Amino acid sequence: MQSHPMPEFGSFSLLLGLTLSVYALLMGAVALWRTHRNPGDAQALRLGETARRAGIATFVAMTCAAFALAWAAFTNDFSVAYILHHTNKALPSAYKFSALWSGQEGSLVLWSWLLATYGFVLRLRHKVDMRLTAFASTILAGIQVFFLLLLNFAAPPFAIQPGPVAQDGFGLNPLLQYPEMVIHPPMLYLGYVGFSVPFAFALGALMMRYPGEKWIHITRRWTMVTWLFLTCGIFLGAHWAYSVLGWGGYWGWDPVENASLMPWLTGTAFLHSVMMQEKRGMMKSWNVWLIFSTFLLTILGTLLTRSGIVSSVHAFAQSSIGNWFYGFIIVAFAVCLFTYFKQRDHLQSENKLESLVSRESSFLFNNLILLAACFTVLWGTLFPVLSEYVQGSKVTVGAPFYNRVNLPIGLFLLFLTGIGPLLAWRSTSLRSIRRNFILPGIALGVTLVGLMASGIDRPWTEGDNAQAATFSLLAFSLGAAVITAIVAEFLRGANVVRTQTGRGLAGATLLLVQRNTRRYGGYLVHFGIVVLFIGIAGGAFNQSHEQEMGFGDSMRIGPYKLVCQSFSQDSNPNFDTEYALMDVFRGGKKITQLDPEKRFYTASQQTSTVVANHSTLANDLYVIYEGKNPDTDKPVIKVFLNPLINWIWIGVLIVVLGTVVALVPSIHRSAARAEATETVPAGVEVNHA
Repeated sequence: MQSHPMPEFGSFSLLLGLTLSVYALLMGAVALWRTHRNPGDAQALRLGETARRAGIATFVAMTCAAFALAWAAFTNDFSVAYILHHTNKALPSAYKFSALWSGQEGSLVLWSWLLATYGFVLRLRHKVDMRLTAFASTILAGIQVFFLLLLNFAAPPFAIQPGPVAQDGFGLNPLLQYPEMVIHPPMLYLGYVGFSVPFAFALGALMMRYPGEKWIHITRRWTMVTWLFLTCGIFLGAHWAYSVLGWGGYWGWDPVENASLMPWLTGTAFLHSVMMQEKRGMMKSWNVWLIFSTFLLTILGTLLTRSGIVSSVHAFAQSSIGNWFYGFIIVAFAVCLFTYFKQRDHLQSENKLESLVSRESSFLFNNLILLAACFTVLWGTLFPVLSEYVQGSKVTVGAPFYNRVNLPIGLFLLFLTGIGPLLAWRSTSLRSIRRNFILPGIALGVTLVGLMASGIDRPWTEGDNAQAATFSLLAFSLGAAVITAIVAEFLRGANVVRTQTGRGLAGATLLLVQRNTRRYGGYLVHFGIVVLFIGIAGGAFNQSHEQEMGFGDSMRIGPYKLVCQSFSQDSNPNFDTEYALMDVFRGGKKITQLDPEKRFYTASQQTSTVVANHSTLANDLYVIYEGKNPDTDKPVIKVFLNPLINWIWIGVLIVVLGTVVALVPSIHRSAARAEATETVPAGVEVNHA
């Protein structure tokens, strides 16, 4: 029998990881039970320490398994069925690395390794709160057991391909051979997997009836970092879809896109409403179920991505592991439900909502709107599956459904983005409302009147186009109001700091942010969201044109003229390509040359489109080579003109910056409190958390 040392090493590592995780789960649970009965039980404490170390050793085992799979990919070990079906010899090294998560088995290895990594960090920091961390560690071990059961018995990544070893592999899906796909899936999974940690802390805190809100303070940074990873993963995926799929858009309400959006929505709601629990002791049950739901939605997202129950350009695996996920979701939900009902008296709110015009009410409305959006996305995503189960025929839900519901929701969220931070806790006085909202109100009115006078809503009079134009009009106007409110907050605070310290405006603003990073980092995040919405609103003005273009032929779109200079073909060991060279003119002056192409990958026998894009802050000129007309032998070129789309990516960068700022500890806490009190208008109470 032929020996396969590295695959065998990888399989052994997975089995060892499973054994260690089972030990960490069982012995951790026994130690917690015994210390609950007798807190001074020295033997139970030693047993708990062995469980913690077993969890740490799981990280080592999973690192070995991931290394073994990577080694097989880079050494072209086609005896491993997974490597055979997802790589080939001519595949560039970077894409051999990304092949590790291009299929079901590899992506589950990534999931398990990232979970082990998060668990490793958590267990090293166990002295922050040893008993609470022990609960969280045991819960993470239970999650790890599920994924390692999958990898050992349902989807083994080191399965040996029967028969003679192939000389070359079948190649990586062409859609994945793009630089962003080397980082998009790991970033997305860092978000998916990372939500396991706040889930474990929340469930553990509820199980042990943890006093106070300390568990929230412990997990706040975990949750923010996880949310940041998920945000980056979602928009890297959107940019990939825009750059690779060749349809001129970035978000098509695809089921797997939706799967990543849903936990982002509930996670965003949790990050907002948890401040009510920290500040006012409210919404404790609500927050627990928000983090429970977020975790369960990440598992659902993994199910949708890797089980093949939905049709999607993003779902690269078809398998029968769905039943495993259904079982795990049912068990996890049952544990959450049982624990909640057993301990629900521990979650009584300490205060009640006192006024609809308050910071609390804005958070509540924010949560309700985010959950409404999540439910809409969930319903639309699962409707084809449910309709097939009930009626026997699959009824799909298209983009118009999502847009009709979510565009108004988006506008309301944009409104709350500006109004929420300007309201006081408990109740806001009429005087404060006038003082805080006069400038944003003026900005909104001036922008709205100016845009309507310019005729922004005239090109569309009915249907989806009218809805898109109305959305854009309101988004631009609300965006102007929110930006005005945020800038006013920064300037108000910076002016006080400048008076106190004698610094210039820039230096005073920097010191202001350093004194309360959480507050002003949050403002930056809100500013980024506004910029992102402006980019989305530009979609109402998209244009497109398609025609055959032989040598010297031209077409016009917007302010641009495109002239075909040549079209040809080329090849290399990985793919054959057809392309066109297009000169781009604006105002009679040549500004660039674009070369859209279409590739045929030899190993996988699949084609892909390579978009050529001339990008500015105002718009993108997005050019696609659709192939040759067999009758005329001329290339067919399709061109999109997409206004403001770069504002989306700029907005995401600002969101990332704001989140990083909010994660940095504030300096001069006492000075920050004094400064904050002085910088806010009379009658407005500041959240110093």
